[in-house]
Amino acid sequence: MDHFIKDILMRAVPALISFILLVLFILPVVRIGNVNIGNLAGGTVSLGLLLIFLFPEGFRRLLHTIKESTGGRIFLWVAGIAAVLCAVTALVISFFMVRAINDPPKGPTTVVVLGCQVKNGGPSKMLRRRLDAAYSFLSENEEVMVVVSGGKGDDEAISEAQCMMEYLTAKGISPDRIIMEDKSTSTEENLRFSKAIIEEKGLCEDITIVTDGYHQLRAEMLARQLGMDPWHISAKTAGWLLPTYWVREWFGVAYYGIFGAK
Repeated sequence: MDHFIKDILMRAVPALISFILLVLFILPVVRIGNVNIGNLAGGTVSLGLLLIFLFPEGFRRLLHTIKESTGGRIFLWVAGIAAVLCAVTALVISFFMVRAINDPPKGPTTVVVLGCQVKNGGPSKMLRRRLDAAYSFLSENEEVMVVVSGGKGDDEAISEAQCMMEYLTAKGISPDRIIMEDKSTSTEENLRFSKAIIEEKGLCEDITIVTDGYHQLRAEMLARQLGMDPWHISAKTAGWLLPTYWVREWFGVAYYGIFGAK
């Protein structure tokens, strides 16, 4: 009985967790056709772990075969070190991502809403969540101005900024409080172009970034590079999308740390 329980804890539970993660990484591909480095990397690792926990004896035999040659042993050492470094890096980045999620304004501010995909002329679910988070703050702070930032993609009927303007005004936010930045095509451009507008209009330069929680750390890093020290208001991300976008941010933050903003 003890052996059976140990087997469950050592194999079945980790295998189930790996399977659930694999499904979560596949869902964005199946439901909305979203393929990116997040679900590719996360899905690959989840599948590998699932196979290891389902077939541990086969995995041990494979390791034994690889160890029989000097090159194989070197490969395992290098792979092991790389895996540990990647895991530690992911944990460190995740710590700072979590810390950046909630830091609401503590004084006068200008809100900057980062754009997201427009579908059929209206906001996608992710963009709607960002706008609802912005609306909650703006409706309680009627003196605050907002910059809605996002250009028009090839597959979008209108710019993200125009879509955001229409959504917020339909909910009751005065158009006089909303400024559109409709040229940007990346997070770095969102913030750089918004900063230029804020300076040109003489608005409060202490900004509050509204975006998904997983995205706040990289947005903050980019903002700081531009000389801004932002606060954060985070929208909730749908649970079935969060693993894919969270892992994607690991790569985004790492890329920024190595190569700088783009």
